[in-house]
Amino acid sequence: MPFANVRGAHINYKVLGGHGPWVALSPGGRRDMSAIEPLAKHVADRGFRVLILDRRNCGASDVVIAGEDSEYEIWADDFHELLSQLGALPAFIGGSSSGCRTSLLFALRHPDAVRGLLLWRVTGGRFACERLAQEYYGQYISAAQEGGMAAVCEMEHWKERIEARPENRKRLMNMESSQFVSVMAHWREYFVRGADLPVIGAGEAELRSLEAPALVIPGNDNTHSQKTGELLGQILPNAQVHILFPKHYDMDLSPREEWDEKAPEMARLFAEFMGHNKQAISQ
Repeated sequence: MPFANVRGAHINYKVLGGHGPWVALSPGGRRDMSAIEPLAKHVADRGFRVLILDRRNCGASDVVIAGEDSEYEIWADDFHELLSQLGALPAFIGGSSSGCRTSLLFALRHPDAVRGLLLWRVTGGRFACERLAQEYYGQYISAAQEGGMAAVCEMEHWKERIEARPENRKRLMNMESSQFVSVMAHWREYFVRGADLPVIGAGEAELRSLEAPALVIPGNDNTHSQKTGELLGQILPNAQVHILFPKHYDMDLSPREEWDEKAPEMARLFAEFMGHNKQAISQ
């Protein structure tokens, strides 16, 4: 798989499919691109070129703990830059959970680059906000404060980033723990501010400004509630909502394998949605 220099970071990426409109897809959490690749392959098999990548601080890409913007705005701008390098704009942009947030921010920051949005497992509400703020940032802040950067490097996520790209250990160890904590605290504040928004990362007025057609597939657990996805579908001016899982799991996360099993059906829904937007995909 190739690497690209994207705004100063080495980003590991892959393109599936050799023809058709461009689509960029992102997984949830800090998962690497292997988490989205089966779905991306199904979409590519239906006549699309699909970009997937390891976001910075994920997978085999560079660890870069820096930036004034939220981590999700940084990821959105990385996607935009790499798509631009590939001559792939405008494109359909989509993702699950954190990938959904990244997609919405991509559309807000680069509206002319978006043909449509594919959004699933939408995240919102105070429970999701507080849980994810701790998972993505709080635990790492505590580790750095208690044991410095050596302790951070021993945490599962960062240990995997070092194994995938050994240069990442030097990047982390060369940081002052106080600087690491400062950036992580700044990124965590993004989540704290999102507790009372319709979805984490965007207010109602911002969401109503998005004119691109959108397909929303709500989640089915306490972090990605059906209510949150349906609300997003109501707010976006040109959205349709498809309930893939009527059953709600009263737990933090529903079984991931159930979503993985739905990849062929999701790819069909996405392909039909993009096909119906013929003006959006005209070459």
